[in-house]
Amino acid sequence: MAEHRRGANLPAIGGFNRTVVLDAIRRSTDGLSRVELADRTGLSPQTVSNVTRHLIDAGMVVESGTVVAGRGKPRTILRLEPTSRYAVGVHVDPAVVTSVLLDLTGAVVAGASVPTPSAANPDDVVSTMADAVERLVTDAGVDRAAVLGVGVASPGPIDPERGVVLDPPFLPRWRDVPVRDALAAATGLPVLLEKDVTAAAVGEMWLTDEASARNFAFVYYGTGFGVGLVIDHEPLRGSGGNAGDAGHIMIDQGLLAELPEGPAARRMSDRGSRGVGTAPVTTRATRSGEGRAEVGDTVTPERLVRFGAAAGLDIGAPWATGDGPTDVAAVDAAFSELSALVAEGDPIARAIAAAAGTAMGRAVVVIVNLLDVDRVVFGGPFWSRIAVEALPAAAQAIASSPVLVAKHPVVVEQSEIDEDVTAVGAACLVLDTTLSPRASTLLIDR
Repeated sequence: MAEHRRGANLPAIGGFNRTVVLDAIRRSTDGLSRVELADRTGLSPQTVSNVTRHLIDAGMVVESGTVVAGRGKPRTILRLEPTSRYAVGVHVDPAVVTSVLLDLTGAVVAGASVPTPSAANPDDVVSTMADAVERLVTDAGVDRAAVLGVGVASPGPIDPERGVVLDPPFLPRWRDVPVRDALAAATGLPVLLEKDVTAAAVGEMWLTDEASARNFAFVYYGTGFGVGLVIDHEPLRGSGGNAGDAGHIMIDQGLLAELPEGPAARRMSDRGSRGVGTAPVTTRATRSGEGRAEVGDTVTPERLVRFGAAAGLDIGAPWATGDGPTDVAAVDAAFSELSALVAEGDPIARAIAAAAGTAMGRAVVVIVNLLDVDRVVFGGPFWSRIAVEALPAAAQAIASSPVLVAKHPVVVEQSEIDEDVTAVGAACLVLDTTLSPRASTLLIDR
C-alpha cells in the first residue's frame, strides 16, 4: 500500500490536519472509515473525529453508507462531496485560451476553448480569460461562493510572487504583464499564476494514484518543450518559479539533423516502412558532429511541419518551405495535418513523429540521471497528436541510452489527461494549494 502523508496530534495545526484527512479521503476511490483514516494518517481517533466533523459541517465530506469489518458496529464510510467546491483553470497559449471547471475531486465539469484574440495585446487576452471564467461558472449553474479560485498557466518566465508574466518567447509583446492581479480584479476571485509546465505536472500529481505521484518528470510538448518536476509529492519550482526550462539540453538530433531532400527523404520513407522504433538513423550531419543541437529547437511543432513539407508531405503549409515568420494558428493547423498522416500510416510522417520522440527521450535521460526519477510522463497540447509513434520511440531512447545511470526501471507513459492538461493542471493548482497538506505550514513565524 502506498505511503500516506501523516498528520500531527498538536492543537494549533487543525488546518494542516484537515488537509491531511481530505487528501487521504480523495485518494481512496471507495472512501475511508474514521478508523482507516486514523491508521493511514497517524492521527489519533479523537483528532480524526474532530477533523471529520468540521469537514462534514463544511459540506466537503459526506457519510456514505457503512461497512462491516469484524466485530463491533459497522464503520461509516466518508467520501468527498464533489459539488461542494470548484476550481477554474485557464491556459494562456499564443493560439488559444483554454479554460476548465473542476469539482472537488478534480473531475472536469465544463470546458471551453477560444482563439486568443491577439497575443500581442495582453489586455485583450485578460479580458478573454475573464469572460471565459464567467461563462464557465454561469453555464454550469455553480454557486459562485463555492469557487475556490482561478489558476492561470502561462508560458514562462513568470514572477509568481508578483503574479507577473515577464517576457515569454512565444508572446513577444508581453513584458511584465500583471496577469494575476488583472484577472482577480476582473473576476473577483482569488487567482494563482503558474508556469505552464509546472501546472501540467501539478495536474498529473493531483489526478494520479499516490505511489505514481511521488517522483516523476512531466515532459511537456506544446509550442515549446519543457519538463515539469515533482519530487516527494512536491512540484519543483526553483527559486524564481521557472524551473523546467529543459529546451536547452543538447542532444544528437538523429534523423532531424538535416532537412530531407532527395536521398534523405527516401531514407525517411524506408525507415518508416521498416518500423520507426528500430535503430537510429545515422546521417552525414550526425557523423560529422553537426547533428547536435538544443532539443527545444529540434522538436518544435513548426520545425516538424517544415521538415514534413521539405520531405514532400501534403500538409497544407506552402509557407513551410520558406524562411519567413509563421502564424501560430497556421502551424497548429499544419501540425494537425501532419499528425493525420501519422495516424494513416504514412511512412515519412511516422518517421518524423518517431524521430521527435527519440530526440525528446534523449533529453529526458539527462533529467532522469540528474534527479533519479523512476517515472516519466509525456503530455501537452501537441503531444497526443504524434504519441502513437513518438511514445515508443522516446521509451526506447531512454531505456537503450548508453549514458543512462539509473539501475531501477524507468516507467515511460502518456498522461491520461487530454490536450487540456495544462488548463486542468492550473485548476488542480488551486485545489492542491487549498487542500493538500504542506509541512511548511507547520513552521512557526518569528
